[in-house]
Amino acid sequence: QVQPVESGGGLVQPGGSLRLSCVVSGSIFSIYTMGWYRQAPGKQRELVASITSIGLTNYADSVKGRFIISRDNAKKTLYLQMNSLKSDDTAVYYCNVQTIWWGQGTQVTVSS
Repeated sequence: QVQPVESGGGLVQPGGSLRLSCVVSGSIFSIYTMGWYRQAPGKQRELVASITSIGLTNYADSVKGRFIISRDNAKKTLYLQMNSLKSDDTAVYYCNVQTIWWGQGTQVTVSS
């Protein structure tokens, strides 16, 4: 059973930074494409960033230059470094494995 578990969310002021982590149990982590998605109230879930097994990355236009996705295959962990946060980044952030398995989500709130 593949189970992603996110952590690192919280309340941050505009312009601040947060780093999300996602530990994945029960899988051969290194072979999977991993992604971070988010869902704001009243909106559809959207892709924030993804990273392939060989480290190729893709970002939503809204986060390019501010967010960095990375992975540590030895630790079976996915990261999302979020800088220069804006109120529009407020959402529940979800970790995804191979577009199949989902974590429970972690809340990120950007507010003064």
